[in-house]
Amino acid sequence: MNPMDHNNPMLNRNLSLPALLTYLFISLFSNVDASEFFERNGLAIEGYDPVAYFEEHKPVAGSAQYTTLYQGSRFHFASATNRDLFTAKPEKYAPQYGGYCAYGMAKGYKAKIDPEAFTVIHGKLYLNYSDAVRTRWLSDVPGYIQRADANWPEVQKHTKVQE
Repeated sequence: MNPMDHNNPMLNRNLSLPALLTYLFISLFSNVDASEFFERNGLAIEGYDPVAYFEEHKPVAGSAQYTTLYQGSRFHFASATNRDLFTAKPEKYAPQYGGYCAYGMAKGYKAKIDPEAFTVIHGKLYLNYSDAVRTRWLSDVPGYIQRADANWPEVQKHTKVQE
């Protein structure tokens, strides 16, 4: 039997275009785990340890050996101790604005981050798009935080992220 024969039972399915589109939509979107945090490769903060920003005052890559889920996002940690600190008080260590760029949030949009471009201010972790953007952010931290705090409730609903 010719596989391209229209009488081939494998091709002659009773799938209508709307049914096929519905199937594709469900397949693509039903398994999406909506999370609160910006992720790259399925990891919040690109796999960097959020606790290290506070404890070591620098970005430290986490390990798949030490992970936890928080608000739908997977976080990696450099040690079991850091993972346990985060698990006990995630609101203390989680980055502000869902881990999106704090400067972008102040301007009213979501933007990706560079985990190396960070600032801890008043016990909160703020991430930025790049070192250049971080420098701009540092020129008016109180003003940018005020605007980002005001923007976050609405902007967090958006799905578009500036690359």
